[in-house]
Amino acid sequence: QIQGEVRIPRSTSTVEYRGVLGTLSTMVRTEGPRSLYSGLAAGLQRQMSFASIRIGLYDSVKQLYTPKGAESTGLAARVLAGCTTGAVAVTCAQPTDVVKVRFQANGALLDGARRYSGTVDAYRTIAREEGVRGLWRGTLPNIARNAIVNCGELVTYDLIKDALLRAQLMTGEDGARGGRSQAPSPSLQPSTPRLCPADNVPCHFVAAFGAGFCATMVASPVDVVKTRYMNAGPGQYRNVLSCLIALLMQDGLTGFYKGFVPSFLRLSSWNVVMFISYEQLQRAAVLAWLAQS
Repeated sequence: QIQGEVRIPRSTSTVEYRGVLGTLSTMVRTEGPRSLYSGLAAGLQRQMSFASIRIGLYDSVKQLYTPKGAESTGLAARVLAGCTTGAVAVTCAQPTDVVKVRFQANGALLDGARRYSGTVDAYRTIAREEGVRGLWRGTLPNIARNAIVNCGELVTYDLIKDALLRAQLMTGEDGARGGRSQAPSPSLQPSTPRLCPADNVPCHFVAAFGAGFCATMVASPVDVVKTRYMNAGPGQYRNVLSCLIALLMQDGLTGFYKGFVPSFLRLSSWNVVMFISYEQLQRAAVLAWLAQS
């Protein structure tokens, strides 16, 4: 995403990475295997703060936007809930995202040119050199990006799962035995458990994978601009719009989809692991509730 951003137009000699496999092999060869986990600490900090807010609050906020007495939650309420929780999460967790982006880009520099020695040092250095506002650099494009991703992930997952449940396309052996699971519902967290054979791991996998693809498609342009703006040094871009224009001049419209394949692989794998884990934890809670009642 940040490759070739200094020179406009880009010359072929500045290209270091070609495709997903080429990027992986180049990073391992030039930076070592540990470079594949650059920024891991900041990434974990980001997920613990960011994901817990945007995912944990989604159902509650969705109910706030749903008119009283409505039998189901409409698309507008789902989209508004996704945008709201995504924006709130970014506002709280933005410093962790800035440090993650900076530290990942930091690994590609020569040892003498590296800006940060570690994650904690990155927080300190950014705050000292750019002020506290530096830790919230790129908040607006990040809000836009994560509002889109949140809608692409949660809302799309919601809709795909509901469609699969209504069509009973994923009914498996677990459902044939009469196992209990969540009811077909517009919410990720239904209040009343019912028999629903189709609400199983294959259903969650297909819905999560589809949500990852949709989220990558709609969020990639904002994601590329957000990453470049966060990684930029002071004065490199006047504002987000100048960053967008520079990218457009340099790479054209295709530049907005730089890194699409790794972004898709990351979001899809993240969604599959997250939603399946979420649904299984939710099912365990439902079964525990049923056992007590």
